[in-house]
Amino acid sequence: MKTLEEWLRALPIFAALDEGERELLVRQSLTRELQRGEVLALQGDAWPYLLLVGKGRIDAVKASSQGRSLLVTTLSAGELFWGPAFFQEGASLPASLEAHGRTRVHIWPRQAIEPLLLARASILWEMCCLMIQRMQRASTVVEELAFQPVAGRLARLLVAVSAGREEEAIPRSVTLDEIAARIGTTREVACRFLHRFAEEGLIDITRSEFVVHDQRRLEELARQVKG
Repeated sequence: MKTLEEWLRALPIFAALDEGERELLVRQSLTRELQRGEVLALQGDAWPYLLLVGKGRIDAVKASSQGRSLLVTTLSAGELFWGPAFFQEGASLPASLEAHGRTRVHIWPRQAIEPLLLARASILWEMCCLMIQRMQRASTVVEELAFQPVAGRLARLLVAVSAGREEEAIPRSVTLDEIAARIGTTREVACRFLHRFAEEGLIDITRSEFVVHDQRRLEELARQVKG
C-alpha cells in the first residue's frame, strides 16, 4: 500500500512538483479513514476539495427524486476527484461520494492547491486530460442507460462479476441496492430480473452466493441493444 508521498511521486498530475512542493502537499492534506457505506460528501453539497483515494474505493452515487440510485463511477486507489465547487464557487456536487469498503482518502481544500495550479500549468493540463477521460466514461454510462435494456445491463454486471466462472459458487460481494445502483434501476426491478434469470435457468442466487449456469446466454443478453 502506497503512502501519500509515494502517490504524489507516482501520479502524472504531480510529476512536475519538486520535493519541497510535495512535502507541502503532504502537510496540507487531511487524511480520513472511512468505513463501508460512510458518506464523504452529499449530492448537492458545494464541495471545493481535491480528493485522492489512498486505499479502497469511493463510489459516486446519484439519487433521483423518485428514490432511484445510479452508480456513476467508482474511484480506486490512486485516482483523483474534485467537486465542481473546486473551480466554480458554490457549484453543487452532482453525486454523493460513499466508501465502497474500508477506504482511506486524502483531501485538500482549494486554497491549498490554487497556488500550485497558478504556478504549474502542467497540473492544469493533466487535470484537463483527466476530465476528458471522465467525460468519455460518463458518455458510455449514458449510452448504456439510454440504449441497453435493464436485462442487458444486469447480464453485463453478472458476466463481469462471475469472470467466466460457470457452475461455480461465487460469493455475493454486492447487495441488491448496490446492484440496482450499478445498473440504474430500482431495487424492485433488479430483484424481479434476478428471479427471472433464475427461473430461466441462467443463474441460481441466494443471499450469500450465486452460480452462473449459462454464461453464453448472459453474454448474449449483455450485448443486446434496443434498436
